[in-house]
Amino acid sequence: MTIYQRIKELANEKNISIRELEKQLNFANGAVNKWDTKAPSDKLEKVANYFNVSTDYLLGRTEKKHYYDLTKKDEKDVGVQVERILNDMTGDVSFYGEPMTKEDKEKLRASLEVAVRVSMIEAKKKFTPKKYRGGNHDNTKDN
Repeated sequence: MTIYQRIKELANEKNISIRELEKQLNFANGAVNKWDTKAPSDKLEKVANYFNVSTDYLLGRTEKKHYYDLTKKDEKDVGVQVERILNDMTGDVSFYGEPMTKEDKEKLRASLEVAVRVSMIEAKKKFTPKKYRGGNHDNTKDN
């Protein structure tokens, strides 16, 4: 996917046209379209900041839109951590005096997976050095 195609996709997600993006960033008409054949220089970082994505994502170096997105390894670690938590629960965990059903255990597992993922993302946002954030040093908010 080219830089222009990625930017077009992001613009569609925000329901704006490329021309509207160019207006908002004070670019010349057609500037973004030219990036398929000419290097965008410092303007690429402005676009990345506008959409809160990394410049590496726009350049096609990664499929991660944000520096804090979880990798495949992170996802595997989520599963390992959830299993560790569940295995550390001693005895039959019960709710209101009743043993957990298989369905209850699956709900607990799903909830723990969400909690661990959120914790990992927050840790990446907090502890990733600015030099590794892909050009979005000031944008750490979620889309």
